[in-house]
Amino acid sequence: MALKYQRILLKLSGEALGGAKGTGFDEPTLQAICQGIKDARDLGVQIGIVVGGGNFWRGRTSGTMERTLADKIGMLATVMNCLAVSDMLDQLGVPNEVFTSFVMPQIAPAFTRKDALKAMEAGKVVLFGGGTGNPFFSTDTTTALRAVEISADVMFKATMVDGVYNKDPNKYSDAVKYDTLTFTKVLEDNLQVMDGAAAILCRDNKLPILVFDMRDPANIAKAVQGENVGTLVYEE
Repeated sequence: MALKYQRILLKLSGEALGGAKGTGFDEPTLQAICQGIKDARDLGVQIGIVVGGGNFWRGRTSGTMERTLADKIGMLATVMNCLAVSDMLDQLGVPNEVFTSFVMPQIAPAFTRKDALKAMEAGKVVLFGGGTGNPFFSTDTTTALRAVEISADVMFKATMVDGVYNKDPNKYSDAVKYDTLTFTKVLEDNLQVMDGAAAILCRDNKLPILVFDMRDPANIAKAVQGENVGTLVYEE
């Protein structure tokens, strides 16, 4: 089957790496996710990944700590997660490279668009750690920013539900799932797809977002081949 997307930017939540407990690393879960990434990469798609840090640190619920410092700790958590995903990809035989948004040469090279594209075009899965390098920006915004910078065809947002609903499907049995949405509706109806800054960045740069269920890692490969596995958000 032909690929619908040639280059994707995948957003993984940190909590997803923790499995059922949602904290730290759950190795079987990590392996399953990375196998899904491998299967998609083997189809020939170029893959970039942004990983959140919520399995280690939730900066906005860190009590009385000064916000910018809390966000810096969260950024470091995303680097740890990138290294863990990178190691599992290594174990599965998937070439990859980690870039960080700030200088830490003993860990990984700093991100530049040129270097990231060179790595992707060489067949490597590229991981972006450290958020934007600035406080107050979520990993959703980081993903949107990196996706635009590397000229991705689409941003994949992996979640724990099978798409976007008009209300929380875990609380309301009559919740209705959207197959497609516009960014305008997401913003006007305050649908909990991503933060507003990320939605506006994607809308203004005509970058579609596919929201899908990561509990089945095979959905990554299905999505790049155009199968309907979630909710597509775009602007007409």
